[in-house]
Amino acid sequence: MTLSRVHKRGWTKKPLVRRSAENESLTAAGRAGFVARGVVYVLIGALALRIALGSGGEQADRQGALAQVREQPFGDVMLWALVVGFGCMALWRGARAVGRRGPRHKTASRALDGGRAVFYAFVCWATAMYAAGGSQGSSGDAKSQDWTKSALELPYGRYLVGAGGCVLIGVGVVLAVRAMMRRFLRQLDLGSLKGRNRQVVTALGVTGGVARGAVFALAGVFIVTAAVQFDPDEAKGVDATLRSFAHTPAGPWLLAAVAAGLILFGVFSFASARWRRL
Repeated sequence: MTLSRVHKRGWTKKPLVRRSAENESLTAAGRAGFVARGVVYVLIGALALRIALGSGGEQADRQGALAQVREQPFGDVMLWALVVGFGCMALWRGARAVGRRGPRHKTASRALDGGRAVFYAFVCWATAMYAAGGSQGSSGDAKSQDWTKSALELPYGRYLVGAGGCVLIGVGVVLAVRAMMRRFLRQLDLGSLKGRNRQVVTALGVTGGVARGAVFALAGVFIVTAAVQFDPDEAKGVDATLRSFAHTPAGPWLLAAVAAGLILFGVFSFASARWRRL
Protein backbone atom coordinates (compact mmCIF):
# COMPACT_ATOMS: atom_id res chain seq x y z
CA MET A 1 0.00 0.00 0.00
CA THR A 2 1.45 3.33 -1.03
CA LEU A 3 1.89 6.27 1.28
CA SER A 4 -0.69 8.24 -0.70
CA ARG A 5 -3.30 5.54 -0.15
CA VAL A 6 -2.60 5.41 3.57
CA HIS A 7 -2.85 9.18 3.77
CA LYS A 8 -6.09 9.19 1.79
CA ARG A 9 -7.67 6.46 3.90
CA GLY A 10 -6.71 8.24 7.12
CA TRP A 11 -8.10 11.50 5.77
CA THR A 12 -11.46 9.93 4.89
CA LYS A 13 -11.82 8.30 8.30
CA LYS A 14 -11.59 11.59 10.20
CA PRO A 15 -14.88 13.05 8.87
CA LEU A 16 -16.63 9.76 9.60
CA VAL A 17 -15.36 9.72 13.19
CA ARG A 18 -16.32 13.36 13.62
CA ARG A 19 -19.78 12.74 12.18
CA SER A 20 -20.31 9.75 14.47
CA ALA A 21 -19.34 11.81 17.52
CA GLU A 22 -21.74 14.58 16.47
CA ASN A 23 -24.56 12.08 16.02
CA GLU A 24 -23.95 10.60 19.46
CA SER A 25 -23.96 14.07 20.99
CA LEU A 26 -27.24 14.97 19.30
CA THR A 27 -28.77 11.67 20.40
CA ALA A 28 -27.79 12.37 24.00
CA ALA A 29 -29.21 15.89 23.69
CA GLY A 30 -32.52 14.55 22.40
CA ARG A 31 -32.82 12.07 25.24
CA ALA A 32 -32.09 14.77 27.83
CA GLY A 33 -34.75 16.95 26.21
CA PHE A 34 -37.42 14.27 26.43
CA VAL A 35 -36.61 13.73 30.11
CA ALA A 36 -37.05 17.47 30.80
CA ARG A 37 -40.35 17.49 28.89
CA GLY A 38 -41.52 14.49 30.89
CA VAL A 39 -40.78 16.16 34.22
CA VAL A 40 -42.84 19.23 33.32
CA TYR A 41 -45.82 17.25 32.04
CA VAL A 42 -45.87 14.98 35.09
CA LEU A 43 -45.86 18.01 37.40
CA ILE A 44 -48.54 19.88 35.42
CA GLY A 45 -50.72 16.78 35.47
CA ALA A 46 -50.17 16.32 39.20
CA LEU A 47 -51.11 19.96 39.89
CA ALA A 48 -54.24 19.63 37.75
CA LEU A 49 -55.16 16.42 39.56
CA ARG A 50 -54.90 18.19 42.91
CA ILE A 51 -57.21 20.91 41.60
CA ALA A 52 -59.71 18.27 40.47
CA LEU A 53 -59.63 16.71 43.93
CA GLY A 54 -60.11 20.11 45.56
CA SER A 55 -56.77 20.14 47.36
CA GLY A 56 -54.65 22.37 45.17
CA GLY A 57 -54.47 26.09 44.57
CA GLU A 58 -51.27 26.25 42.50
CA GLN A 59 -51.18 27.07 38.82
CA ALA A 60 -51.44 23.94 36.70
CA ASP A 61 -49.01 25.10 34.01
CA ARG A 62 -45.27 25.39 33.37
CA GLN A 63 -44.90 28.22 35.90
CA GLY A 64 -46.60 26.14 38.57
CA ALA A 65 -44.47 23.12 37.69
CA LEU A 66 -41.23 25.08 38.02
CA ALA A 67 -42.39 26.53 41.33
CA GLN A 68 -42.97 22.99 42.58
CA VAL A 69 -39.48 21.99 41.51
CA ARG A 70 -37.93 24.93 43.39
CA GLU A 71 -39.67 23.90 46.61
CA GLN A 72 -38.04 20.47 46.55
CA PRO A 73 -34.68 19.59 48.17
CA PHE A 74 -31.93 20.63 45.77
CA GLY A 75 -34.64 22.47 43.84
CA ASP A 76 -32.24 24.98 42.30
CA VAL A 77 -30.03 22.17 41.02
CA MET A 78 -33.07 20.48 39.51
CA LEU A 79 -34.12 23.74 37.84
CA TRP A 80 -30.73 24.11 36.19
CA ALA A 81 -30.93 20.48 35.09
CA LEU A 82 -34.22 21.35 33.38
CA VAL A 83 -32.52 24.35 31.75
CA VAL A 84 -29.92 22.00 30.30
CA GLY A 85 -32.61 19.57 29.22
CA PHE A 86 -34.67 22.20 27.42
CA GLY A 87 -31.53 23.57 25.79
CA CYS A 88 -30.67 20.09 24.59
CA MET A 89 -34.15 19.66 23.16
CA ALA A 90 -33.84 22.97 21.29
CA LEU A 91 -30.46 21.86 19.93
CA TRP A 92 -31.76 18.48 18.82
CA ARG A 93 -34.86 19.95 17.17
CA GLY A 94 -32.75 22.59 15.48
CA ALA A 95 -30.37 19.96 14.12
CA ARG A 96 -33.31 18.05 12.66
CA ALA A 97 -34.67 21.23 11.12
CA VAL A 98 -31.50 21.94 9.17
CA GLY A 99 -31.31 18.38 7.93
CA ARG A 100 -28.56 16.95 10.09
CA ARG A 101 -31.05 14.62 11.73
CA GLY A 102 -34.39 13.29 10.57
CA PRO A 103 -35.99 13.32 7.11
CA ARG A 104 -34.25 15.72 4.77
CA HIS A 105 -36.84 15.59 2.00
CA LYS A 106 -39.88 16.65 4.03
CA THR A 107 -40.03 20.43 4.18
CA ALA A 108 -43.05 20.35 6.52
CA SER A 109 -41.20 18.14 9.00
CA ARG A 110 -38.19 20.41 8.98
CA ALA A 111 -40.37 23.50 9.46
CA LEU A 112 -42.16 21.83 12.36
CA ASP A 113 -38.86 20.92 14.01
CA GLY A 114 -37.67 24.49 13.48
CA GLY A 115 -40.74 25.84 15.26
CA ARG A 116 -40.25 23.42 18.11
CA ALA A 117 -36.60 24.43 18.37
CA VAL A 118 -37.61 28.07 18.77
CA PHE A 119 -40.24 27.12 21.36
CA TYR A 120 -37.84 25.08 23.47
CA ALA A 121 -35.18 27.77 23.18
CA PHE A 122 -37.69 30.22 24.68
CA VAL A 123 -38.64 27.73 27.43
CA CYS A 124 -34.94 27.19 28.15
CA TRP A 125 -34.34 30.95 28.45
CA ALA A 126 -37.41 31.51 30.66
CA THR A 127 -36.46 28.60 32.92
CA ALA A 128 -32.89 29.90 33.19
CA MET A 129 -34.16 33.34 34.23
CA TYR A 130 -36.32 31.74 36.91
CA ALA A 131 -33.51 29.45 38.09
CA ALA A 132 -31.21 32.47 38.36
CA GLY A 133 -33.54 33.99 40.93
CA GLY A 134 -35.89 35.99 38.78
CA SER A 135 -39.65 35.84 38.92
CA GLN A 136 -41.78 34.23 36.24
CA GLY A 137 -43.73 37.44 35.77
CA SER A 138 -47.45 37.33 35.13
CA SER A 139 -49.32 34.05 34.98
CA GLY A 140 -49.75 32.08 31.80
CA ASP A 141 -53.40 33.11 31.64
CA ALA A 142 -52.49 36.81 31.91
CA LYS A 143 -49.83 36.43 29.23
CA SER A 144 -52.29 34.76 26.88
CA GLN A 145 -54.75 37.59 27.38
CA ASP A 146 -52.05 40.24 26.87
CA TRP A 147 -50.86 38.63 23.64
CA THR A 148 -54.43 38.28 22.41
CA LYS A 149 -55.17 41.91 23.22
CA SER A 150 -52.08 43.08 21.33
CA ALA A 151 -53.01 40.92 18.34
CA LEU A 152 -56.60 42.17 18.29
CA GLU A 153 -55.34 45.74 18.05
CA LEU A 154 -53.52 44.98 14.79
CA PRO A 155 -55.14 45.52 11.38
CA TYR A 156 -57.34 42.50 10.72
CA GLY A 157 -56.39 41.41 14.24
CA ARG A 158 -59.65 39.59 14.81
CA TYR A 159 -59.00 37.39 11.79
CA LEU A 160 -55.39 36.79 12.82
CA VAL A 161 -56.43 35.72 16.31
CA GLY A 162 -59.21 33.54 14.93
CA ALA A 163 -56.80 31.90 12.50
CA GLY A 164 -54.35 31.27 15.31
CA GLY A 165 -57.08 29.65 17.39
CA CYS A 166 -58.11 27.45 14.46
CA VAL A 167 -54.49 26.37 14.00
CA LEU A 168 -54.27 25.46 17.68
CA ILE A 169 -57.50 23.48 17.44
CA GLY A 170 -56.12 21.70 14.39
CA VAL A 171 -52.89 20.89 16.22
CA GLY A 172 -54.84 19.45 19.13
CA VAL A 173 -57.01 17.31 16.86
CA VAL A 174 -53.99 16.06 14.94
CA LEU A 175 -52.16 15.19 18.16
CA ALA A 176 -55.15 13.25 19.47
CA VAL A 177 -55.83 11.44 16.20
CA ARG A 178 -52.18 10.51 15.68
CA ALA A 179 -52.08 9.18 19.23
CA MET A 180 -55.19 7.05 18.67
CA MET A 181 -53.70 5.76 15.41
CA ARG A 182 -50.48 4.93 17.31
CA ARG A 183 -48.38 6.85 14.83
CA PHE A 184 -45.77 7.43 17.55
CA LEU A 185 -44.76 3.78 17.28
CA ARG A 186 -43.02 4.62 14.00
CA GLN A 187 -40.55 6.74 15.95
CA LEU A 188 -39.71 4.09 18.52
CA ASP A 189 -37.09 1.36 18.35
CA LEU A 190 -39.55 -1.52 18.23
CA GLY A 191 -36.71 -4.01 17.93
CA SER A 192 -35.76 -3.42 21.58
CA LEU A 193 -39.29 -2.57 22.74
CA LYS A 194 -41.10 -5.89 22.97
CA GLY A 195 -43.65 -7.76 25.03
CA ARG A 196 -45.15 -6.08 28.04
CA ASN A 197 -42.94 -3.00 27.71
CA ARG A 198 -44.36 -2.33 24.25
CA GLN A 199 -47.93 -2.71 25.52
CA VAL A 200 -47.31 -0.31 28.40
CA VAL A 201 -45.56 2.30 26.24
CA THR A 202 -48.34 2.06 23.64
CA ALA A 203 -51.00 2.65 26.30
CA LEU A 204 -49.02 5.62 27.65
CA GLY A 205 -48.66 7.13 24.19
CA VAL A 206 -52.32 6.75 23.26
CA THR A 207 -53.79 7.98 26.55
CA GLY A 208 -51.27 10.75 27.08
CA GLY A 209 -51.43 11.93 23.48
CA VAL A 210 -55.22 12.19 23.50
CA ALA A 211 -55.17 14.19 26.76
CA ARG A 212 -52.49 16.51 25.41
CA GLY A 213 -54.43 17.03 22.20
CA ALA A 214 -57.60 17.82 24.13
CA VAL A 215 -55.84 20.59 26.06
CA PHE A 216 -54.43 22.13 22.87
CA ALA A 217 -57.81 21.98 21.13
CA LEU A 218 -59.73 23.54 24.02
CA ALA A 219 -57.16 26.33 24.32
CA GLY A 220 -57.72 27.00 20.63
CA VAL A 221 -61.48 27.16 21.16
CA PHE A 222 -61.01 29.89 23.77
CA ILE A 223 -58.81 31.89 21.38
CA VAL A 224 -61.41 31.63 18.63
CA THR A 225 -64.03 32.76 21.13
CA ALA A 226 -61.86 35.77 22.00
CA ALA A 227 -61.67 36.65 18.30
CA VAL A 228 -65.41 36.27 17.71
CA GLN A 229 -66.37 38.30 20.78
CA PHE A 230 -63.44 40.70 20.36
CA ASP A 231 -62.64 40.12 24.02
CA PRO A 232 -59.05 39.18 24.98
CA ASP A 233 -60.25 38.05 28.42
CA GLU A 234 -61.77 34.99 26.73
CA ALA A 235 -58.27 33.71 25.90
CA LYS A 236 -56.89 31.28 28.44
CA GLY A 237 -53.53 29.80 29.31
CA VAL A 238 -52.87 26.20 30.26
CA ASP A 239 -54.04 26.64 33.86
CA ALA A 240 -57.42 28.19 33.03
CA THR A 241 -57.89 25.77 30.13
CA LEU A 242 -57.41 22.81 32.43
CA ARG A 243 -59.71 24.25 35.08
CA SER A 244 -62.42 24.71 32.45
CA PHE A 245 -62.68 20.93 32.09
CA ALA A 246 -64.14 20.90 35.60
CA HIS A 247 -66.93 23.25 34.46
CA THR A 248 -68.35 20.74 31.98
CA PRO A 249 -71.30 18.45 32.81
CA ALA A 250 -68.76 15.77 33.75
CA GLY A 251 -67.49 18.07 36.47
CA PRO A 252 -64.10 17.55 38.13
CA TRP A 253 -64.00 13.96 36.93
CA LEU A 254 -63.18 15.10 33.41
CA LEU A 255 -60.39 17.33 34.74
CA ALA A 256 -59.07 14.39 36.75
CA ALA A 257 -59.07 12.21 33.62
CA VAL A 258 -57.22 14.84 31.58
CA ALA A 259 -54.77 15.43 34.43
CA ALA A 260 -54.05 11.70 34.65
CA GLY A 261 -53.54 11.68 30.88
CA LEU A 262 -50.97 14.47 31.11
CA ILE A 263 -49.12 12.55 33.80
CA LEU A 264 -49.10 9.50 31.53
CA PHE A 265 -47.80 11.64 28.67
CA GLY A 266 -44.95 12.73 30.92
CA VAL A 267 -44.15 9.10 31.62
CA PHE A 268 -44.36 8.44 27.87
CA SER A 269 -41.75 11.18 27.39
CA PHE A 270 -39.45 9.25 29.73
CA ALA A 271 -40.07 6.14 27.63
CA SER A 272 -39.29 8.16 24.50
CA ALA A 273 -35.97 9.15 26.05
CA ARG A 274 -35.21 5.44 26.34
CA TRP A 275 -36.67 3.88 23.20
CA ARG A 276 -37.14 6.63 20.60
CA ARG A 277 -34.96 6.39 17.50
CA LEU A 278 -32.96 9.61 17.57
